[in-house]
Amino acid sequence: MSLLKCDFFSEVLDLSTSMTVIMPQEPLSTVKETRDKKYPVLYLLHGYSDDHTIWTRRTSVERYVQNLGLAVVMPQVDHSYYTDMKYGKKYWTFLSEEVPHVARSLFHLSDKREDNFVAGLSMGGYGAFKWALRQPEKFAAAASLSGALNVANRVKQMPDRRDGFNLIFGEEEIQGTENDLFWLIEQGNLAAYKPLLYQSCGTEDFLYDDNVQFKEMVNNTDFDLITEFETGDHEWSYWDRKIQDVLNWLPIKKDEAKE
Repeated sequence: MSLLKCDFFSEVLDLSTSMTVIMPQEPLSTVKETRDKKYPVLYLLHGYSDDHTIWTRRTSVERYVQNLGLAVVMPQVDHSYYTDMKYGKKYWTFLSEEVPHVARSLFHLSDKREDNFVAGLSMGGYGAFKWALRQPEKFAAAASLSGALNVANRVKQMPDRRDGFNLIFGEEEIQGTENDLFWLIEQGNLAAYKPLLYQSCGTEDFLYDDNVQFKEMVNNTDFDLITEFETGDHEWSYWDRKIQDVLNWLPIKKDEAKE
């Protein structure tokens, strides 16, 4: 595997930014055979207090993907909740349009739906489901670890971050909009494409109740959701363990995987 820090200029954000990328590294003897190969890719999203480096700093994700033939792209989105902020940068447009474009222009990544996946933790779990539910034609599967899945509820319950949420969402109601995962599930239940969903959360996590509510909502739809609730809190030893379960669950095509 190769681990790269990619510095680039974002036209959407109008600033220089970075993403961390893990790429399969083929043996020299196979260069000719793999020259035109396009790798499946996992977009792996960070949480509220982190950045694009955190997954490689706090977990062994580089080692976990070593034999999967899978690329991992980890962008940086500040405190945006993966949203076009009311008073700030357009991080939803950056994530959903520019990041895949830049990544595919620089690396051999597949653009096929069956080869594209997204996952994240906490704020990134929200971002992963939001991306997959708003653009289900682009993703085969999405995973949330300890996700902030009920943002409308979070805003009401966290007055200490009210000003920050106002910068992101403004004063407008989140419920019933494209920033509301519960509303997106309702709309997506009738859509032609439905990504596979994986959800995990520790029972001691402050986001556990929100995750239970999301599970109950999805269980009344045709979405295929795997849920794993077990002992654990909002911390990295839990996420390091669960990202391995996510990687084992991803429907990576057999002929793409590196034996």
